[in-house]
Amino acid sequence: MEIKEKLFMPILITEGRKTGRKHAVILRAVNYDGRIYFSRHRPDGDWFKNIIENPKVRIEYKDMTYTGIARLVTDERLSEKISELKYPGEERAKEKRVTIQVTLNNS
Repeated sequence: MEIKEKLFMPILITEGRKTGRKHAVILRAVNYDGRIYFSRHRPDGDWFKNIIENPKVRIEYKDMTYTGIARLVTDERLSEKISELKYPGEERAKEKRVTIQVTLNNS
């Protein structure tokens, strides 16, 4: 089963870069062009730092668990597009953000 919603609130699970324990956080996510995106203002969140250290992630949504590989988005135009989709019609959609792209594994 795939995620159909374009904007949704899943649980993102990463592996702690220091402890090795799972770290779960509920975040607003964007489903765009076959991939899942998460973003934030600065690269200082634990989930963000964990992904940079270990890109294997899990996403839990609607009683389903998905696994995937995350990577930092370096394309500024793509990051801007994700912000527009994440915050439609809101002023904060124009703010510069760091973005993570997750490619889900095939089930």
